[in-house]
Amino acid sequence: MPATRRQFLGLVGSVTVIPIVTLPPVDATPAMLNTAIRNVVGEAAVRIGKVKLEIPPLVENGNTVPMTVSVTSPMTADDHVKSIHIFNEKNPQPNIGNFYLNPSSGRAQVSTRIRLADTQKVVAIARLSDDSFWQVAADVVVTLAACTEEVN
Repeated sequence: MPATRRQFLGLVGSVTVIPIVTLPPVDATPAMLNTAIRNVVGEAAVRIGKVKLEIPPLVENGNTVPMTVSVTSPMTADDHVKSIHIFNEKNPQPNIGNFYLNPSSGRAQVSTRIRLADTQKVVAIARLSDDSFWQVAADVVVTLAACTEEVN
């Protein structure tokens, strides 16, 4: 007598073993932040100025932190912002946002929400059309951490 579909699924379901591998959380370090920044800017000098970072200095919950990055630029064909990159110091993935712009963007500004694992520094870097890099940094105090789940 042939097996029914229900019997087959019951048999397969009872003998299937799926190994679950969990890795410990990655310990983020300030050196990882510097490496992530160098991966974007290479050996170019990064100057301070032209970039404005609006982020609360104290957040109760690190799961959703609002932020806005704006850059002083006329956004013309000859003088515009090519990209905006956002980094943080203590998350397992320090490069948390890359935004690419062109003169048609109209305004060099991006707004988003990020997750922060702990109290840390957030850095925003803008690349201009003349291939210069400009940055701003802000310290954010987080009372309830996010990004603490295990990496799978």
